[in-house]
Amino acid sequence: MKLGRILLAGPDGYEARLVAVLPEEGLVVDLARAERLRLERRGASPEAARRLARALFPGSMAAALALGEPFMEAVERLLAGPYADAALPLQGQHWLPPVDPPVMRDCLAFEEHLRNTIGRWGPVPDVYYRLPIYYKGNPTTLIGHEAEVPWPSRAQEMDFELELGFIIGKGGKDLTPDEAKEHIFAVTILNDFSARDLQREEMAGLLGPAKGKDFATALGPWMTTVDELDLLNLEMVARVNGELWAQGNSGTIMWRPEELVAYISQDEAVHPGDLIGSGTVGKGCGLELGRLLQPGDVVELEVSGIGVLRNRVGQPHPPRWQPPPRPRPG
Repeated sequence: MKLGRILLAGPDGYEARLVAVLPEEGLVVDLARAERLRLERRGASPEAARRLARALFPGSMAAALALGEPFMEAVERLLAGPYADAALPLQGQHWLPPVDPPVMRDCLAFEEHLRNTIGRWGPVPDVYYRLPIYYKGNPTTLIGHEAEVPWPSRAQEMDFELELGFIIGKGGKDLTPDEAKEHIFAVTILNDFSARDLQREEMAGLLGPAKGKDFATALGPWMTTVDELDLLNLEMVARVNGELWAQGNSGTIMWRPEELVAYISQDEAVHPGDLIGSGTVGKGCGLELGRLLQPGDVVELEVSGIGVLRNRVGQPHPPRWQPPPRPRPG
């Protein structure tokens, strides 16, 4: 099943709506509207039907996943019945990131990417072979399919990263990999846009990336539930302005998805709607290819069984302020 979020005009302005995505029919189904109409047909008042439908299908995917099994049971019930009155054309929608995660983490789980990037300056540190390490990103700067990528001030070297995004369906703590499999609900496409010059500068301070990453991460166009996918055999492709730049396969991952989730859950719980990036597939970014993005470039990431995530890179702008250097003592 494919699920996503779109922005629709409502009585109180634009609002996020959860949708079931039916690419083969060229449709999306507004789940809250479909449920409201179902309830009204069964005798509920319009106001009661609206209230109940929005409780079951809020604009937040994380909140919907927190409902547990009743959420997916309700989706399946709606798609098994008449939904034409709640269907919209697939094309022309304003796509939001398919999930609004409370926490966003990104791993470095593909060895070839590690060797091609970190390894260009020396041996890959042993820690990458001992632990599936990750950093935490900014979930408030997620952008959806067809959204413009803001070019961060001071940046000169813009790059894309071809990744998968694993979405947690239910919470848990101190999970084993076998247990963690049951906690991965769906997979989406993740483009970890990176300002390489800013990233190099700030990581010289021995802390994780911040301004080099947190300006924008693209996610979408929707997510596909794991029951429809072989997580270790997904074809991954990147095109820039229609030109093939990169391709790989999820099966080359060094740490399996359930191992990533199990490690992350150690001593801190994972929650419904959490987003976990796989890290970049081998040769899946411009840094590995010796190429950089330019303003106006259109980046398309495609993953089999999911779809195509497309974003255009915006124009640079000067910073309004820069921190003045402090004098070194002595």
